[in-house]
Amino acid sequence: MKQRRILITAALPYANGPIHLGHMVEYIQTDIWARFQRAQGHEAYFIWADDTHGTPIMLHAQKRGITPDQLIAEMAEEHQRDFRDFGLSYDHFGSTNSASNRAIVNDIWANLQAKGHVESHTIEQCYDDEKQMFLPDRFIRGNCPKCAAEDQYGDSCEVCGATYDPTDLVNPVSTLSNTAPVLRKSEHFFVRLADFTDMLQQWMQSPGLQDEVRNKLQEWFADGLRSWDVSRDAPYFGFEIPGQQDKFFYVWLDAPVGYMASFADFCASRPELDFDAWWRPGSDTELYHFVGKDIIYFHALFWPAVLHGGGYRIPTAVFAHGFLTVNGAKMSKSRGTFIMARTYLNHLHADYLRYYFAARLGNGLGDIDLQLDDFRQRVNADLIGKLINIASRCAGFIHKLNDGVLGPVLPDQQLYQQFLDQQQAIAADFEQRNYQAAVRKVMALADQANQYLAEKAPWQLAKQPDQVPAAIAVCTQGLNLFRLLITWLAPVLPDTATRAFAFLNLHDTQPTRWSGLAEPLLNHRIHAYEPLLQRIEESQIAAIIEDSRASLEGSASASNNAGNNTETTATPVDSMHSSETSTSISIDDFLKVELRVARIVQAEAVAGADKLLRLELDLGDQQRQVFAGIKSAYTPEQLQGRLTVMVVNLAPRKMRFGVSEGMVLAAGEPDDGGPFLLSPDSGAQPGQRVR
Repeated sequence: MKQRRILITAALPYANGPIHLGHMVEYIQTDIWARFQRAQGHEAYFIWADDTHGTPIMLHAQKRGITPDQLIAEMAEEHQRDFRDFGLSYDHFGSTNSASNRAIVNDIWANLQAKGHVESHTIEQCYDDEKQMFLPDRFIRGNCPKCAAEDQYGDSCEVCGATYDPTDLVNPVSTLSNTAPVLRKSEHFFVRLADFTDMLQQWMQSPGLQDEVRNKLQEWFADGLRSWDVSRDAPYFGFEIPGQQDKFFYVWLDAPVGYMASFADFCASRPELDFDAWWRPGSDTELYHFVGKDIIYFHALFWPAVLHGGGYRIPTAVFAHGFLTVNGAKMSKSRGTFIMARTYLNHLHADYLRYYFAARLGNGLGDIDLQLDDFRQRVNADLIGKLINIASRCAGFIHKLNDGVLGPVLPDQQLYQQFLDQQQAIAADFEQRNYQAAVRKVMALADQANQYLAEKAPWQLAKQPDQVPAAIAVCTQGLNLFRLLITWLAPVLPDTATRAFAFLNLHDTQPTRWSGLAEPLLNHRIHAYEPLLQRIEESQIAAIIEDSRASLEGSASASNNAGNNTETTATPVDSMHSSETSTSISIDDFLKVELRVARIVQAEAVAGADKLLRLELDLGDQQRQVFAGIKSAYTPEQLQGRLTVMVVNLAPRKMRFGVSEGMVLAAGEPDDGGPFLLSPDSGAQPGQRVR
């Protein structure tokens, strides 16, 4: 088999907060693939970095009274500690705030300019007068201009999926000051994506994209590719654009270049590696990016265009995955299912989660659900009851009956060969990132191995002196089957496999290589067996949930004790960026709000809206129509006749579905089953004022 040269990356974690289990879906998926490729004898490198630029980093550092560099260093240490403890086998972890990244960004920019792919325009942007800064897209919230969904980001709608400019938002609000932004003009620089239409269309027809991704990206070509704004105004934490004053590269331009810069730094420590041989056009190396489906258009459209125009090779493939849910719902802080990586590691072995994710991961964009009860039961049944059980059943007899030395022959060479015959199919599943299929095949073979041991019953043979050689032979067979299974699962269970190989006395070879499995271990001394994994107890799952809740309460308490508003940091399951919001109003502002009791006389769903219900509200002397985003918590039938509280002195808001004449009060979030309407005490009457 020809040795391949493979460079693998995962999306860069943002240096603005800790790692949670949603992030780990991708990082584990990437690591399994990298380990698998090395096990096939290929030259494979897993390279990535912290994503360190942008407004959230700048504001977070300011709030903490430290420099962005200090924040970056702190988060890099914390991130890598989590990654190491989860068994991630990356070869180099860098930072986008590095000299090498700046050099490559400037080189790409110079090439784009020289080839005429850059243009400049004066544009209008949202500006926060109170904070004296232009607002990034994610620091503006408002109503979607396409479907009128409320509280959407300034660049895309989470309800209908539309993308737009922040200036298109209806009733926009700055998340930094809770004030309405004003429009100001500024000169910005754009990359002309339309210049790369033919190249991108050709790239999209290659095997490098999943069908779901390819179909989604075609929508971008329907009206022609728009030029991409790649500049930001001061104040901004990032790289200044050469030759410009108070102009910086947008973080999404320099962040993916971090893949290249991190590899360049790795090459500097490995003289045998030539950066240009891996990154210039015509290279025979392979380049793969693992990313979440929420950032696919950056990696499958903008990134190939920038690489091509900048004089570098484009990716071989971009692999996208879905998000993580827990117990069938979005991760929830109040339910204790928004679980940080460190919280999990404080209670359970990393290989448990690696195995469960692998058992649920296909090669599509479907979301991954971490069902905590199923997680415990599957790990206990598969890893403890099936896989580890083979080794624990056989090892003692080898030591007791033959001084720790395996027998000279396999009693059932045909069975061993039947297992080996599955190796190619298992490898194909791993190659195609269909880990769930690979795990199913391996566990089916583990069932066969346990059935073999049950039928041969070496524990019974060992009781008969004349059957001792047969008992040794059966256990030799069992341990050789175990060796096959643990080798095939080594990319998934790296720590468990390492300890299993040590037990099998294979640490002086390359035990993870699949090519060496044709020859069984015979007349081979093994070490004494020690338990490789323990069963997961219900109390351990409960402790993780409780600690996750306590972590939320502790952070809120610390923030309040410091005299600050509780800080909310949005951390998408897989995004190179997160946004930070903090809002406050004075008591005088709050007293201006007029609240009255209202009775819901009619409620109905709104056609074309995922979250909205239309409510007819009786205020005693008048009726009002209100559109409320509470569809996730109620059916219309549950609301009719119910009392609620309404803000009555809001200006009417024209929406696509009609005019909303106020607002009902609700609390909670969709991932907690809400939002839930606030209700007055019994005896309240429509029209009564609420104080």
